[in-house]
Amino acid sequence: MTDTTRLAPGDDAPDFTLPDADGNPVSLADYRGRSVIVYFYPAAMTPGCTKQACDFSTNLNELEGAGLAVLGISPDAPAKLAKFRETEGVTFPLLSDADKSVMQAWGAFGEKKLYGKVVNGVIRSTFVVDAEGKISVAQYNVKATGHVAKLMRELDVAQAAG
Repeated sequence: MTDTTRLAPGDDAPDFTLPDADGNPVSLADYRGRSVIVYFYPAAMTPGCTKQACDFSTNLNELEGAGLAVLGISPDAPAKLAKFRETEGVTFPLLSDADKSVMQAWGAFGEKKLYGKVVNGVIRSTFVVDAEGKISVAQYNVKATGHVAKLMRELDVAQAAG
């Protein structure tokens, strides 16, 4: 596998339209005029992905108060995303990128190390897209635990107590 193209601050965010957990289309263009956190995660209902989604949900009021929407994207089917949303109380849109084309466009799919082996898969990644559709933050290979708190510190957003 060749090197995955990586996005950097200042790049145009690749547009997308993906089905949400209810099968409704959601486009990045729907968020033009406001900032949005777009994060890619490997699989709903796994421990790390659950922790990350719950951290975003817990802090959603603070993020939205700072003008940031949140979109989570995984290769899971909408039905699995709906179950994940209901089971874990996720309060922001979860989108299905079943063919991984959006992940590839964003550099969030490719070679990674998993338990010491090089494999192809979803690279846990987080981006902040500004109101004009430009990447302002691009973070690859982020850790599921503690990532939301770190991102909020970097963006100077106060965290929810708890």
